[in-house]
Amino acid sequence: MSSKIRYKQSESFNKDLKKLLKRFHSLSDDLKTVKQNAIEPYHQLKFNNQSIYPIPGFCNDEVQICKIKKFACKALKGKGAQSGIRVIYAYYMDSEGVPLVELIEIYFKGDKENEDKERLQKYKKPC
Repeated sequence: MSSKIRYKQSESFNKDLKKLLKRFHSLSDDLKTVKQNAIEPYHQLKFNNQSIYPIPGFCNDEVQICKIKKFACKALKGKGAQSGIRVIYAYYMDSEGVPLVELIEIYFKGDKENEDKERLQKYKKPC
């Protein structure tokens, strides 16, 4: 298996998370679960469980911007993976060649329909 994935959170992601934690208290634990059960299998084992989708127009050979659509939030009882929580992240190799996931945005679909494309532009490198 390849190197263990490192994680970091953008400043804007931390602001989003702080706001959502007031409504959905389980989000911190839910994020740990999604890292283990969705992000790592998808990128390291190439296992597609239909929860992660690359965002068209924001992927190239160096970086993949993905959206997690199936996110089980314990605070939204009865919803399971159809909770409406969305996580946007960038997957790329850092300067030492270690896989890195940078969490960019988290939102509740009831509050906004889609990711902030402006926020994603900084991760889009010229091909």
